[in-house]
Amino acid sequence: MRVTGDDRIDLDAPQAVLVSNNPYRVGDRAGLGRRERLDGGVLGVLGVTVDSAAQAAAMLRGRRAPGLTVLTAREVVVAADEPVVEVGVDGEALTLPAPVRCAIEPGALRVRVPRDRPGVPRFAPRLDWRRLYELAR
Repeated sequence: MRVTGDDRIDLDAPQAVLVSNNPYRVGDRAGLGRRERLDGGVLGVLGVTVDSAAQAAAMLRGRRAPGLTVLTAREVVVAADEPVVEVGVDGEALTLPAPVRCAIEPGALRVRVPRDRPGVPRFAPRLDWRRLYELAR
């Protein structure tokens, strides 16, 4: 595979690539799989290339892990030597014709949800910044 996009993205032969609607947080175990927001208007790009089990384990170090490339872009193109690329889209295994072009349209989707929807606490506790700072020290 080869991943290109915008002016600063050029990944040659990554073993895995994640292109997401807005970047995922990396670097803290609690933040794995989370995005700060979905309406930032950029794609998150994670490229992975590892040569050993030790390098794979080092991925827990986040952005500083050898073999991990973390970028953002408005458009990403994934090219391959094969005519199709195996992908996962929202948990579904698919094959798409190569090259695969991913782009983002800021503000294209709007979602309205009721305030009293299930799963939302009625009274969210306020964050005590002073206490958080004391705990961090």
